[in-house]
Amino acid sequence: MTGPHLPANAVVLGVDSSTQSTKVEARELGSGQIIATGAAAHPVTTPPVSEQDPASWWAALVAACEQLGDVRNRVVAMSVAGQQHGLVLIDEEGQSIRPAKLWNDTTSARDADELVEALGKEYLASTLGSVPGASFTISKLAWMRMYEPESLDQTAKIMLPHDYLTWVLTGQHVTDRGDASGTGWFDAQTGVYVTPLLERYGADRSWLPRVLGPTEPAGVISQLAGSALGLPPSVVVGPGTGDNMAGALGLGLGSGDIVVSLGTSGVAYTVSPSPTADPTGIVAGFADATGHYLPLICTLNATKVTDTVARWFGTDAAGLSDLAAEANPNQTATILPYFAGERTPNLPTATGSMFGLRSDTTREEIALAAHDGVLCGLLDGLDSLRSIGVPADGALHLIGGGARSATYQQRCADLWGHPIVLPEGQEIVATGAAVQAAAVATGRPIADVQAAWSVGAGETIRPRTVVDAQAARQQYTEYARQAAEQS
Repeated sequence: MTGPHLPANAVVLGVDSSTQSTKVEARELGSGQIIATGAAAHPVTTPPVSEQDPASWWAALVAACEQLGDVRNRVVAMSVAGQQHGLVLIDEEGQSIRPAKLWNDTTSARDADELVEALGKEYLASTLGSVPGASFTISKLAWMRMYEPESLDQTAKIMLPHDYLTWVLTGQHVTDRGDASGTGWFDAQTGVYVTPLLERYGADRSWLPRVLGPTEPAGVISQLAGSALGLPPSVVVGPGTGDNMAGALGLGLGSGDIVVSLGTSGVAYTVSPSPTADPTGIVAGFADATGHYLPLICTLNATKVTDTVARWFGTDAAGLSDLAAEANPNQTATILPYFAGERTPNLPTATGSMFGLRSDTTREEIALAAHDGVLCGLLDGLDSLRSIGVPADGALHLIGGGARSATYQQRCADLWGHPIVLPEGQEIVATGAAVQAAAVATGRPIADVQAAWSVGAGETIRPRTVVDAQAARQQYTEYARQAAEQS
């Protein structure tokens, strides 16, 4: 698969720049075999205000690449997948004006509500494929215009997090269709920016990046960037994409196949050949990184919930998983995990709640309820996908840091009521970025790279017949409904 102009031992890099860290995979171009990895942490954020200096992402990428060693000499291409929605403002001198507001910064919730009230859910859904909430980039732009107009007055370029890293790598101000579809000012169906939405907040179309095709290169790495990363001067940089879009690439996701991702946030999505428009705002109608669509639901609260409950009990995530394994699988305690507000359902000021507690409720049952609360919210989201006609009856792939937990694995299968797949390796986003880099390097279709690398294979976890999953999910859904009505 290397092609006549590429060395037989050529390597590609896939970069996952998430909220928490940067992870890099070095893979052989032909076989897809991992030959080196690196990782470096990002500054910790504490929502509702969640901001990071974009320079910290570059510093983390440099540190992660240093861990790859001499493998770097063989790199021919790389791509960056990044956390979606974040707002990066760059001035005329090429400097970031202020820390980037991230997807999980909910201070713009009121701005999102005002946008929806002014333009209507039907218009926004039909125009954008989504009804923007607090996480969307346009809500953060609205917040800037209201509270920091001086920052927008200095702005020359607007970027998403992955755009920023691609720009530092190549000097090119570009993005891709997948990540652009999460801004709130891009129509994925037509592939154009919706200028009136930008002008509403005093933004200029010239501030926005050029939208690249799925395998269109952003450019060649600059001498300065290559030297900092220890890479050859001829490395080609792919268009990159959003983290969820890269996850679909890294799994070889087909239409109807499902992903449930347990990380800082919880995400559930599938690939669809057709665009979606959900005026309720529950389903975001994103584009994917291949030319199709990626209808998605996202919850703000996932592994941080179980991390928090673990801290209550003086243990860690693994210890909480062990506690949960000892609980009655049909216990009645329920946790609504809205610890940081919530995006799905749209309850940005909500707090977590516990229900069904009795005098004999145990630590083990609360530990299990914490895991179940995270999963039930995501599985309810999958029901929302189906309700708007999205095929979601294929294989369910469980990924993300939480997928390493034996309790999350088994309870996902139990509550879903069908077997689930645990893909080999857990850095699926970095894998997807590497797949894209390989397609760019070779000129071959993305599907050919996925097939050659056998992405998406993994272990199967089957549901237990002793668990009354339907009752557990109904119980959760009823409490969630009550919480929404009281908000």
